[in-house]
Amino acid sequence: MGKNPVILIHGIDDTQAIFDSMAAYLEARGWPLHRFDLVPNNGDRGLEQLAQQLADYVTHQLPPQQPFDLLGFSMGGIVGRYYLQRLGGLTRVQRFVALSPPNQGSYLAYLRWNRGAKQLRPHSRFLQELNRDLHCLAHVAMTTLWTPFDLMILPAQSSVVPVGQTISLPVLGHTWMVSDSRCLAAVAAALSVTVESTIPTPGDHPGMTPTGSNRRTDGA
Repeated sequence: MGKNPVILIHGIDDTQAIFDSMAAYLEARGWPLHRFDLVPNNGDRGLEQLAQQLADYVTHQLPPQQPFDLLGFSMGGIVGRYYLQRLGGLTRVQRFVALSPPNQGSYLAYLRWNRGAKQLRPHSRFLQELNRDLHCLAHVAMTTLWTPFDLMILPAQSSVVPVGQTISLPVLGHTWMVSDSRCLAAVAAALSVTVESTIPTPGDHPGMTPTGSNRRTDGA
């Protein structure tokens, strides 16, 4: 069976170009990739609006019955989570890889006052509500990659959540998480995890409809 398409979601102040090295690595190994620019990329819009851009991209670029995988870097990991948890993404996404996502917020977000940055602050209402039904992410094969040397996600342990697989890598910088050879190998491994389709219980969480979902087969 062929590999799923993978949609790459960049972080704040980034563009799709940040994935150039990763895209070359994954495409050489047979993954069909999709990437696009979130607009605006500086936090002036709420993350729910950026997640809607992702949902619109899926609608226009992928066939309706096509399962796919998601990879989100930094803020892109939270955008991906909102799509999964609130916009029905769990009915189609099989694997979700999050690179240094501020799942519990980052204190650096206090340096900005726009809507998106406020949502990324520790204890923000946005993150509290998203983390309240964190368990629903068990419906996908989720892998979180983070580094204890991250100076953008403060504290670095903010990336860690009690769902899926979590891997700590000694990468010396936030941005290097998308190009370090150890990260690239870990991403390829996460995108290779075996999954099977299951029918979730309707009403499990706000983002799911009773059309289907995916669970890990390796017990995570």
